[in-house]
Amino acid sequence: MSVLFAFGRITPKEHGHEHASAPGNTMPEGQAATVADFTDLLKKAKEKVPADKLAEITQLENTVVRGDVSTQQATAYRQLYTIWDHLNELPIAAYYAAEAAKLENSGKNLTFAANLFLDHLSHTQDAGVRMWEANMALELLDRAIALEPNNDTLKIKKGSLLVSNTGEPMKGIGILREVAERNPDFLDAQLTLANFSITSGQFDKAIDRMESVLKRHPEEPKAIFLLAVAHQSKGEKDKAIELLRQCRKLIKDPALAAEIDEYIKSIK
Repeated sequence: MSVLFAFGRITPKEHGHEHASAPGNTMPEGQAATVADFTDLLKKAKEKVPADKLAEITQLENTVVRGDVSTQQATAYRQLYTIWDHLNELPIAAYYAAEAAKLENSGKNLTFAANLFLDHLSHTQDAGVRMWEANMALELLDRAIALEPNNDTLKIKKGSLLVSNTGEPMKGIGILREVAERNPDFLDAQLTLANFSITSGQFDKAIDRMESVLKRHPEEPKAIFLLAVAHQSKGEKDKAIELLRQCRKLIKDPALAAEIDEYIKSIK
């Protein structure tokens, strides 16, 4: 089932080393993905664009080349982002949002562009595109963190990205742990680490972490939900159902409550 609270899909493994898996970066054995090239992606996207819109895009691209002031270039990139976004070509749109954000050097805009890539890479099935988007998001997050070095939310995004979509999962886990240990009440760090423990088959680690969180925040539904998933993954069905029912009482969103009901039915 699609796990609520934006945790993505939890698919526990039967065996695993400590947080060593990178689920978003897996390839069939013997195959290696090639990172997608933006020029190729842009060329393919343009093949589907109506002639009048393509002329507008070409004019803006020429504006970028001729622009001698960064603000002019950033404005053109923003316009290109809007056009490609309306055309539903999300990776292309994200690229131009990123180029504008780099010129503007704004933490807010860099984070916005990084989130565009992060949102899309979680859905695409093309490994090459996913790797390209991960690299783009990582660069943008690094730039944003340089501007906001105390922003733990950005660090959580970077750590999660390194774990799930790059070949450096332990580096990502290190970032997540550093945030969690320095700030035990930073919920996103604790939840993210517990989630990765579950996906790598380390259910007891997830249980310990969530029980620690619940000692301080006994009515935190996200922690209760992940605790339930960890117990269910261990085969402790009754305990999982008990926790899910507890979690459901705390949920205000009817859609999420219904999803928990379906999850309980699937366990039964």
